[in-house]
This record gives sequence, structure tokens and C-alpha cells, in this order.
Amino acid sequence: MRERGNVGNIMITGILTLAMTVIMLAFLDNMQMIQQKAEVDQLARRYILRMETVGGLTPEDQEDLVQELTSRGVTEIDLAGTTLGEAGYGQKIVLRICGRLGGRYAFEEKRVSTAKY
Repeated sequence: MRERGNVGNIMITGILTLAMTVIMLAFLDNMQMIQQKAEVDQLARRYILRMETVGGLTPEDQEDLVQELTSRGVTEIDLAGTTLGEAGYGQKIVLRICGRLGGRYAFEEKRVSTAKY
């Protein structure tokens, strides 16, 4: 003889499936933000190396950096604190990038080195 089913069992399964879907979507959203931050980190590294060879962030490089950041979804870009003028050999140079990823998460990326040209 078969046992009668219980609506509660089906409802619990449905609720757990829904909860797992919500958790998975949140995880994927966070992974996207982490990926964007890693891309910003790589950009900062590339530009600080360039700054070492020319003594600072040139206006052309500044425009390129802002354009690359914008193309990666960064908003409210602020480069205050960045060495814009030409630093002499051995002097400290700073690249400081502040902004928002996806319009929600604020970040600051700061790199410090010395001019080597």
C-alpha cells in the first residue's frame, strides 16, 4: 500500500531550491565585483610602472587611465593624490585611484614607487 504524500515536503524542497538560487546569484554578483577589482589592480600596476619611467602620470596617460577604468565599469573616478608633475630620479611617485565598482562598492587603489628614468 502506498503512503500518501505531504504538501509540506514539496513546499520545503521548493523553498530550499529558491534559497539556493538566491545564494548562487549573490555569489556570482560578488565574483563579478572581485574580478573588476582585480582588473583595476592590474591597471594600477601597469600605470605605476609607466610612471616610474617618465617620472609621473602624464596628461595623455591620465586620459587613457580614466578611459580604461570607465570601460571596466568604474564610476566616480578620483585621482587626487597622484603624482602628476615630473618627479626627479629617485623621488617618490604615487598613483592613487578612488572610485566605485558597479556604482555600489567604493574602493581605493594606491601604489607608491620611485622615479627610475
